[in-house]
Amino acid sequence: MTPLLNDTVTKHGELPSASALTTLSKDFVWGVATSAYQIEGGADAGGRGPSIWDTFAHTPGKTRNGDHGDIACDHYHRWPQDLELIRSLEVDAYRFSVAWPRVQAAGAGTWNAQGLDFYDRLVDQMLAHGLQPHVTLYHWDLPQALQETGGWANRDTAFRFAAYAEAVARRLGDRVASIATHNEPWCTAVLGHQTGQFAPGFRDEAMAVQVSHHLLLSHGLAMQAMRAAGVQAPLGIVLNHSSATPASSDPADVALAHTLYAGFVRWYMDPLFLGHYPQDPGLTIYPEVHPGDMELIAAPMDFLGVNYYTRFWASASAAPAPRQLGATDMGWEIYPDGLYELLTGLHRDYKLPPIYITENGMAEADRLEATPLGSQRVHDPRRIDFVRRHLEALARARDTGVDIRGYFYWSLMDNFEWDSGYSKRFGLVHVDYETQRRTPKDSAYWYRELIRTTRSLATQINHKEAQPWQL
Repeated sequence: MTPLLNDTVTKHGELPSASALTTLSKDFVWGVATSAYQIEGGADAGGRGPSIWDTFAHTPGKTRNGDHGDIACDHYHRWPQDLELIRSLEVDAYRFSVAWPRVQAAGAGTWNAQGLDFYDRLVDQMLAHGLQPHVTLYHWDLPQALQETGGWANRDTAFRFAAYAEAVARRLGDRVASIATHNEPWCTAVLGHQTGQFAPGFRDEAMAVQVSHHLLLSHGLAMQAMRAAGVQAPLGIVLNHSSATPASSDPADVALAHTLYAGFVRWYMDPLFLGHYPQDPGLTIYPEVHPGDMELIAAPMDFLGVNYYTRFWASASAAPAPRQLGATDMGWEIYPDGLYELLTGLHRDYKLPPIYITENGMAEADRLEATPLGSQRVHDPRRIDFVRRHLEALARARDTGVDIRGYFYWSLMDNFEWDSGYSKRFGLVHVDYETQRRTPKDSAYWYRELIRTTRSLATQINHKEAQPWQL
């Protein structure tokens, strides 16, 4: 029988292997992702209140060049054009986050009708453009008013979050494809409360551990509240995960790999799927847990979002990772096999719901170049190669039986990259922050061609399955 598709090269770069394309053509959701504070801007518009990231970014020395998200990509004012841009990529879905302080300025009390209306319009127009809306309720922009009463270190914030989740889900839940409670709670807990790298900027390990529990508790309470309200949209959470590789067979390296994985992956997966925190000799601080907390946290989910960027290289002697494929502009090792190792490991260790790869991408030092016709382009072959290799790893995991339903590239466009400010560019689309001009990069055209190819292949496969006598 003639193969349905040979390995393909577009004018922008090589597509994944034929076997990977075949695997990814089967009922797969293709998307792009963003978050509110990173793109919206409109910091004082429409009744929005301040968030912890407004406060943090405006504190001298906290972000690169003192950058902040007051304007960012001005998506709050330019969202109709941005949805047209997303539609032009021919993706199935768009993952975005709701800014809590935009819909409830103080994180409690009065709801902001203008903010809720903004997301109503956004979702309605996504549907009009044929895009599946995937909502994240919390992508790190806690209302500053809640921080002033203790923020996530205060157990009461978990209950405030549940009320917020219920209100937003009641408003949008009849039209969206999924609702995730949190994006990467590890970042909120560790980078925000242990290392001080992210808002609100604390450096207290015990606080960070307690914050991680309150985040998980808030997830459980929100799931309970949304289900009690009759929300029909699939509900879940998004976690950042990495595989962990011992640098050698030395027991010290092996033990370090176990501890890194336990603190990064199992610390969230075990409570969510096993009902308890992991035990590991390297983990010495545990949170205060109230009766009933773990049962709430472990309530069944409809999906799990997994964000993958790189692996942990575990070397007790600080030996550097091999970096055979180099590193991204963030300094992160490019290690696609880690995605396969991670997904198959999760599949082995837990009884999982369907998985979406909700973030995967790379930062590059992208530059606009003039073309002979007087337009501009961004040539980013390393990003194309990064995505291709990771999709091949994902396809291998899917072929082993891991139920992976979709892939969202991070991110749609260059944006405010937290403490790195505007110095790091992850987007498929280049943004000139002075003019707000959007320029699709080569990777954007490549991604569109990839999606077209998988859809064409799906049609071929469906035709042959319907007429199996044809060779």
